Amino acid sequence: MASSLRMVPRTGEPDQGPETVTATTLPGRSKWRRRISQPKSLLSRVLLTGVLIGFTLVFLYPLVWLIAASLKPRGEVFDNALIPKTVMPENYVEVWNQLPLMSWMWNSIAIALLAATAVSISSSIVAFGFAYFRFPGRKLLFGLVLATMMLPGAVTMIPIYLIWKQTGFLGTWVPLWGMNLFGSAFYIFLQRQFFLGLPRELFEAARLDGAGYWGLFWRIAMPLSIPSFIIVFLFEFQASWNNLQAALIYLNAGSVDEFTAPLGIAYAMTKYSPTAGGHGDYQYVMVASLVVTLPMLILFAFGQRYFIEGVATQGRKG
Repeated sequence: MASSLRMVPRTGEPDQGPETVTATTLPGRSKWRRRISQPKSLLSRVLLTGVLIGFTLVFLYPLVWLIAASLKPRGEVFDNALIPKTVMPENYVEVWNQLPLMSWMWNSIAIALLAATAVSISSSIVAFGFAYFRFPGRKLLFGLVLATMMLPGAVTMIPIYLIWKQTGFLGTWVPLWGMNLFGSAFYIFLQRQFFLGLPRELFEAARLDGAGYWGLFWRIAMPLSIPSFIIVFLFEFQASWNNLQAALIYLNAGSVDEFTAPLGIAYAMTKYSPTAGGHGDYQYVMVASLVVTLPMLILFAFGQRYFIEGVATQGRKG
């Protein structure tokens, strides 16, 4: 018996291609092939799941270690045991007496809110200008804006410091967020890519209805760009929250209560160091580090939907 049957088309009908019935298309053979492919698919899923679990454990290890260290007494902080031999929950109460942690967190929250709000609004305005307006040299000017990202921070550190010194803002919060009033090249790029994906007909219709340029931005572009606006806000809030270098340079070292959270934790590491006259009470530093991490986890939990949506839509352009 032949393994396949060739179906010949009728006279006058065009040949639409070979219509072959083979042994592999028989119902019994199809089930047999599916049984063979299932173990391979199952094996790949198991391997993928194992890899993901492995990476998850690797990334979770520092957090688990930090939690364990924050519950240990002084002599066991660095024993690398993930389960404390002696659990001391009173560390979470004593840390507020040892360190002005509440002041540090309030300072960081206020500065991060100012910095994130300023850079989100200013970058969105500049990005809308590059996305909507058509003028000679627009691409060249946008290229110059992106070129500023090529400059290392060490190159501009001294000039920026001298500017703030001449303006008299050293020792205040202003240098920690004031530069964000002029936008950020990276955030301008992200927002511009999102604005380019918006239908231009919406803006033309609004112009016919008498809307001004500010109305186009505030009433049409901004409501439609909430996901990208929030992701810029989250990025800058996180960057400002962890900004140790700027706080170390511009804040007054004589007033501990004016420190931000990263600078305060660095101060605590020095305070409890035995070489600096401390007693090695690093468990309070671990508690403070864990408490300072919580706002970032909460912020990401509430903004996760916008975060994922914003990342997914940043690559669109018209």
